[in-house]
Amino acid sequence: MKKIVIVNHKGGVGKTTSAINISAGLAKKGNNCLVIDADPQSNLTESFGIFEPEKDIYLSFSKGDPLPIVKIKKNLSIVPNSLNFAGIELEISARMARETILKELIKGTEKDYDYCIIDCPPSLGLITLNALVSSDEVYIPMEAEYLAYRGIDSIVGIINLVKKHFNPGLTIKGVFFTKYNDQRVLTKEINNQIKSYFGDVLMKTRIRVNVALAESQSDGKDIFEYDPKSNGAKDYMSLVNEILNK
Repeated sequence: MKKIVIVNHKGGVGKTTSAINISAGLAKKGNNCLVIDADPQSNLTESFGIFEPEKDIYLSFSKGDPLPIVKIKKNLSIVPNSLNFAGIELEISARMARETILKELIKGTEKDYDYCIIDCPPSLGLITLNALVSSDEVYIPMEAEYLAYRGIDSIVGIINLVKKHFNPGLTIKGVFFTKYNDQRVLTKEINNQIKSYFGDVLMKTRIRVNVALAESQSDGKDIFEYDPKSNGAKDYMSLVNEILNK
């Protein structure tokens, strides 16, 4: 099982939207995919139409219960989350091996899935650290905005520290733009700056501004179910193809 973490400590850059539609796209291509909602805001869980999960990831982190897996559809399952998870970092902060809790939990699922996608909270705390320690590859969604560009060094710095101390195999596999509007001069400038920073790690696919992406989440569907002919569906399938080719 290949484990992919979607991470950016800046909020509103499309982490959850990307986790939903990358996992759904991988499933659509015939891969058995598990997506883990590691954000206590539980937006990913709710975007799949689950509002009050019977069990969630909190009990796994807190009590060591097996990950609660809910089947969404063919080839796609989710580990749901809820607001119960909001205080988990304080709860586990004094625990031994607190950085490897998620890694140990995922071990029990590896034979059942081709891919595991982890959606992180918008912070670089213990939960994001757990996700990075558990994963093989990092994908970073970002907007073509000046402040988003300013935050890149801190993300890359944390990833390099995790690689050095916990997970030597961790690789930044891709950076991709979301909410992309190529008509803006600033967009083109930021694109060039990120290209010079990351080189070939910057992915060719850009996720264009598309209202169907927001509508699909409020309808409890991925973009391929909600509007398969939309630009959002085309862009995310292009991104999935790039991920598979990498």
